[in-house]
Amino acid sequence: MSEFKENIASFARQFVPSYRFIRTHESTLGNSHELQTELKPHSIKVLNWNIAKNNFDKSWFKDFYLILRQYQPDLIFCQEVRMSVGVEQIIGFNKLSWAYAPNFIDTHHQTYSGILTAANISPLSKKAIVTKHYEPLVNTPKVSLITEYALSHQQTTLLTINSHLINFVDLTKFKTQLQEIELALSTHHGPIIFAGDFNTWNRQRAILLDKAVTKLGLKSVEFAPHESKKIKRFLLSPPLDYIFYRGLTEKSASAKVLDEINSSDHKPLLAEFSYVDI
Repeated sequence: MSEFKENIASFARQFVPSYRFIRTHESTLGNSHELQTELKPHSIKVLNWNIAKNNFDKSWFKDFYLILRQYQPDLIFCQEVRMSVGVEQIIGFNKLSWAYAPNFIDTHHQTYSGILTAANISPLSKKAIVTKHYEPLVNTPKVSLITEYALSHQQTTLLTINSHLINFVDLTKFKTQLQEIELALSTHHGPIIFAGDFNTWNRQRAILLDKAVTKLGLKSVEFAPHESKKIKRFLLSPPLDYIFYRGLTEKSASAKVLDEINSSDHKPLLAEFSYVDI
């Protein structure tokens, strides 16, 4: 079996040489374009979507602008977002405040790949966490992005984390990334939204994720059965994409999976929350 794996790896390296992808430092890029200064606590609309690096494609633009017009999300969590090296703007997000955390540079196309969190307001803070472990063959890490936002007329802040969890590695490395995220969230005592692509394509990974979010006191957005079945899976696996939350009230009727969107192999997830300071 080990010889078979090595043959596969050697074959893959012919097409994806290791020097093509360069790890980035734990850093963030950003753009400020405020439409408001605080999130309105009575309605916080969230979009979570792995866009599969398609944000240079016309079909993606069409889908994205349709979602913006129809659902008007206040917070947008996207994974696998491309950005041209040396360009300080990501087309499609130019009218929003956004924070971007790259995890590698594609030297062939001169683009970053990473995750992006966007909103109608600028974050109070932002921080990237890049995994110390790498995915095989392409030798790239994964990244999480923590952002903090003001809530109108509230003493607390909303902490968000946008994550893409490491794939094609053993459970120990998957667990290590979850522990890094747990540590980063553990010091915040206010409301939290934790969204992303968690690559929970088997039961063992799903169990580790469930333990991590339970430890943090987070709940998963509840999608109706006919909505849940639309979420990206591998065969009969658990879902890959989730929105978790704490210290917020979920407006359950608003939870949707946009099955009509086809510009990515992941379907966009929508949810709406409210916050009441007790």
